[in-house]
Amino acid sequence: MVDQHDFDQLWDYGQPEATEHQFRQILDNSQDKDTNYRLQLLTQIARTQGLQGKFEQAHQTLNEVESQLSDSTVLPRIRYLLERGRVFNSSNSPEKARPYFLEAFDLAQAAGQDFYAVDAAHMIAIVEPPAEQLAWDLKALHLAENSPSARARKWLGSLYNNIGWTYHDMARYDDALNIFEKALAWQQANGQPENIRIAQWCVARMLRSLGRIPEAMTILREIEPHDGGYVYEELGECLLLTNRSAEAQPYFALAYQALSKDSWLAANEPKRLERLSMLGKSN
Repeated sequence: MVDQHDFDQLWDYGQPEATEHQFRQILDNSQDKDTNYRLQLLTQIARTQGLQGKFEQAHQTLNEVESQLSDSTVLPRIRYLLERGRVFNSSNSPEKARPYFLEAFDLAQAAGQDFYAVDAAHMIAIVEPPAEQLAWDLKALHLAENSPSARARKWLGSLYNNIGWTYHDMARYDDALNIFEKALAWQQANGQPENIRIAQWCVARMLRSLGRIPEAMTILREIEPHDGGYVYEELGECLLLTNRSAEAQPYFALAYQALSKDSWLAANEPKRLERLSMLGKSN
């Protein structure tokens, strides 16, 4: 069993219910731990509840934390603020989340808690209007890149990715490519094979936006044996742009077959799936 002092290492964000179960087992056996420890653990139980869509329960758990906060519980307060904000944001109330993230950011900076300051800054970017997002993402990046904390620097992979897509949405494709190349270098030095391939895909996607199709396809061919729908889609788009629609068709068909099973994509980008279906049909 993982040492109870390392409960954060037990996080599996894809399995919040199982993570909650493990955290509750630790909580039940933590009577000898100090208040700071137990309150931090409760904030993470609230986070598991929020990820399960149990927003009322998450707020109740956070109410329990809030009632026990004091001047000596600085780190639990920072984590409480972050999780209260996350629950509001996840329940479609970003305007309520923002002041909690701002307070968490200020408190974390004052306490020299770089990891949580970066977390707060990147969450502020998520709830801000588009015009303000980039400034907060860049603030988070500056903190992470210059922090002596190894844990804070672990934010770099996701921050590079977030900023890259922000630049892409602003049609700043050269800036996006530069950031995604940094992300790829970071993943190659620190990441798992799947994350490295995702970073490669992002670079290829920016190269397509810049019209550098042969370079994009070189990368895509490299990762094609290991990846599915998104790589097939991108190969289809690159082939289509080079007037090779007959070669593109089977890739679009494969992309639709894989991505139509993605519930998030089906709910949020139905027109994208419709296009894949249409382009994947043989004449």
